[in-house]
Amino acid sequence: MINKHLDKIDLNDLEQLRSNAVLEGKTIEYKKLLPTNSDADRKEFLADISSFSNASGGDLIFGILEENGSPKSIDGVEADNVDEEIRKYENIIRDGIEPRIVFATRTINVSGKKNVFIFRINKSWAGPHRVIYKGHDKFYSRNSARKYALDTNELKNAFNLSQTLTEQISKFKIERITQLVSDNLPLPFYEGGKIVLHLIPLESFSPNYSIDLNPIINEPAKLKPIYASGWNYRINLEGVLSYAGGGNDKSHSYIQLYRNGIIEAIEGLILSSDREKKIIPSLTYELELLKSLAEFLNLAKEFGVNMPIVIFLTLIGVKDWEMGVDRMKFWHNDYYKIDRDILQLPETIIESYDIEPKDILRPMFDLIWNACGFKRSYNFDEAGNWTAK
Repeated sequence: MINKHLDKIDLNDLEQLRSNAVLEGKTIEYKKLLPTNSDADRKEFLADISSFSNASGGDLIFGILEENGSPKSIDGVEADNVDEEIRKYENIIRDGIEPRIVFATRTINVSGKKNVFIFRINKSWAGPHRVIYKGHDKFYSRNSARKYALDTNELKNAFNLSQTLTEQISKFKIERITQLVSDNLPLPFYEGGKIVLHLIPLESFSPNYSIDLNPIINEPAKLKPIYASGWNYRINLEGVLSYAGGGNDKSHSYIQLYRNGIIEAIEGLILSSDREKKIIPSLTYELELLKSLAEFLNLAKEFGVNMPIVIFLTLIGVKDWEMGVDRMKFWHNDYYKIDRDILQLPETIIESYDIEPKDILRPMFDLIWNACGFKRSYNFDEAGNWTAK
């Protein structure tokens, strides 16, 4: 795999592959031409793509002539309509591999109508993935000698790994919520309810996986807690902790960036026990979460964290809280108070950085409103657009 963000790769990077004689292997493969419309070519293409996903991820590059696995010339592939070509092969991937994989594409112009096509495939944590194109029902992986079909024992191990990952994520989330309920926090915190947002990249559970924390240490302003106008930060054992202060030397919001890319953000002012009534500010909490999620995802992208990312939203200490609305507008509604102390919402799996925060959080917001007796969040219209009523 080219050691660079996909959208930053240029022709010079491809020339370096050639000049440095970077050999094909587990994470990179060169092809002179794009697949034709023949069934055999499409099956081969899908086998290559899925093998990267079931192994360590990597780049499948079309438009480079190779000899004995070494790139010899960057010729490009002639295409009249580059966007149309990309859409065609993206559709083949989406329809021909099950379950669907996470990938991205990029084209780099060589000259005229000739372009290099790069398919970057993320390592999958939801596999194994199989090719299902026209009855071709096989699983593939990769080693240094290119792709190969998985045997029965390897398939069994792959399925077990996927199940183990699910258990690890669930265990991490349960342990953290248990600690938060017990007020076992990294610093003194406001009393009352808490809004908890977890972003858990699946690759965080890879052995020895870690991110470079220096960009945040050098620019701590990027690590902004939820509902904060000013904040401090410190390095700790887990990674970097950013926190916003309040009265009596207590914090009302913090964000812990773990060394493995996990983000934990806690906010306690919106549901503070100092409020006269236990009313959830229906606009404020949604607006702040939407803004913060956008910032957290941008941060993860900057760190080079690969999708998928699992998102959990949890409300703690909210028994007997109710949704703050204009009662005159909802006089016909049989609204009521939340009937439990911990409101744990189902997780959402994000598979692309292109998905908007409102589309990620809206189903969760709807469930919180459901817990208060309303059919949905009324800060969105029927089409799912944010209207901020």
